This record gives sequence, structure tokens and C-alpha cells, in this order.
Amino acid sequence: MKHFSRFAAAAAAIAMMAGTASAQTVLRSSDTHPDGYPTVEGVKYFGELVKERTAGRYSVEVYHSAQLGEEKDTIEQVRSGVIDLNRISMAPFNGIIPETTVPSLPYLFRSEDHMHKVMDGEIGAQIGAAFEAADLVVLAFYDGGARSFYNSKKPVNTLADLAGMKFRVIQSDIFVDMVSALGANATPMPYGEVYSAIQTGVIDGAENNFPSYDTAKHAEVAKYYSLDEHTMVPEVFVMSKASWDKLTPEDQAIFKEAAKESVTKQRELWTAQVAASRAKVEAAGSEITTPDKQPFIDAMAPVYEKHVKDEKLKAMVEAIRAVQ
Repeated sequence: MKHFSRFAAAAAAIAMMAGTASAQTVLRSSDTHPDGYPTVEGVKYFGELVKERTAGRYSVEVYHSAQLGEEKDTIEQVRSGVIDLNRISMAPFNGIIPETTVPSLPYLFRSEDHMHKVMDGEIGAQIGAAFEAADLVVLAFYDGGARSFYNSKKPVNTLADLAGMKFRVIQSDIFVDMVSALGANATPMPYGEVYSAIQTGVIDGAENNFPSYDTAKHAEVAKYYSLDEHTMVPEVFVMSKASWDKLTPEDQAIFKEAAKESVTKQRELWTAQVAASRAKVEAAGSEITTPDKQPFIDAMAPVYEKHVKDEKLKAMVEAIRAVQ
């Protein structure tokens, strides 16, 4: 009898261990971009590291191509915990988290290297901490590249060329005001509607980086790309605070480290994708011009006056400009 009870206890213990090993929490992550896009692959890499380092207790399922909704919709879903993770542009957070306004300002970052130094340092940590009040935990800042204007009508080399043209922008007041300051008309609209809006003439063009211009096929309907590089808005990879709080401190550390390593991976993929996308659109007939940026920069004074009134934000702008 004793032998049987020992056997039963051992069997129960094995069953319990097996149950624990196979118990897995699948975390859902949203991205507006298509499969294979550097941000999508960055989050997938993060998921692989998490799965490996938690011995399979956690895995990440990436819903690319706006399967869970356009960016504005998914922000609310991740804040309420309906979605666990979200990779999203910084700009749609401008109305919710004041600090995100600063990296979204036009012509603030001098180069991608400058942006990396800022976002990887103390200023980036300060901006990341501000997300907690919105029930979000920042895991990483990814590259979103430099955004430039493209259109279906003509090459843009001067401010005069932009006059009266209609451009789609992210649903962000800064972007609307930036386009207005340049003498053009801004039309906020979800990313998924841009192709048909250019094709049907509802808008003349949009503004984005080379990978988006290529992968969203906007180059098919807007052949003129003007490399003015008005913004280098970082992408942000966030987790719902509700989901984060369910993790043990040990698992939180694993998630943070995996996210940090995914940044390196995402940046490598990003650099390669920018080069490949530019080569592809040029080969397909896109005309790329490089305007003198200074008149564009000079036109931004009213945008800064309107959106950087708070002393704390003014200090952040100056601190960013001072980063060498």
C-alpha cells in the first residue's frame, strides 16, 4: 500500500511538472506594418528571446498588417489590456502623453545617430517613464527612419512647390501644423487608406520613410519623393501595464533585456530595409530629389511656439539639441 501511495505521489508530481512546463501565456502584439517589416521582425525576435528565457512559459504572437486595428484604435486596446503589446509610432500618443510631443517635432534630430543617442540615454528614459501614467510600460524605442514628402504631381524642391498641395499625415496635431507651416494642406487619415486616396486624387501625396513608401506600394501611385527628412519620429514598443503587472520581477527583467536586444536587431534590419526599399522604388521609376532643408527648418518656428509652451518640454528640446 505504501509502495502504491509513493508511486501515486510520484505520478502526481510528474503530471504537475508537465502541466507547469506546458502552461503557456500567449501575448498578443499589434503592428500596422506588413509581415517581414523591420518593426514586425523586431517584435518577433523579442518574442523568441522571451520564449527561450522563460522556458516556454510566455510566447508572443504578432498580429501584423493592422489585423487588430489601425494604430489609433490599438492604443486604446493596449491601455485597457485587451492587447498585451503594441508597436506604434510615437506621434499618435501626442495628445495623451505630452512628452511624446518632443521627439515628434520636425527637424529636431540632426541624424539617425543623434536620435539613437537621445532615445538610448537619459532623455529617452524620461520620455519612457511618462507612459506609465497612461497605463503603459515602454519596453523599447525602435527606428522609424526619416519621413519625407512624396506625391503624384511633381518634384518638390522648394517651399513654393509644396504650396496648396494636399498631403496625408498621421493623426497628430504637430503633423497637421507642420504641413500647414510649409504652405500645404494636411489631411489626417489612417495609413491603410492612403493608397486609394492618392490613386483617386483625394490627396496629392503623403509623407513617410522609404520602407513604408515601398511596402505599402505608395510608390506605384506617387512617383515623386522629396528627401526633406522632416521628422525622425521613433517607434515605441509598449506593454499594457495590466499585462506587465502579472509578470514576476524576474520575468519583467527578462522582458526588458529581450526588448533591449531586439532594438539592435531591429536597427540592423531597418538599415538594410531602407537601402533595399530605396533601390527598389528608384528602379521602378520613382524620382528622388533632395531640397535645401534650411527654408523648411526656418518655417517651423510657429510649430515650436504652439507645441512647446511648457517649460519642461522647452528644456527637453534644448537638452536634445545639446546632445553630441
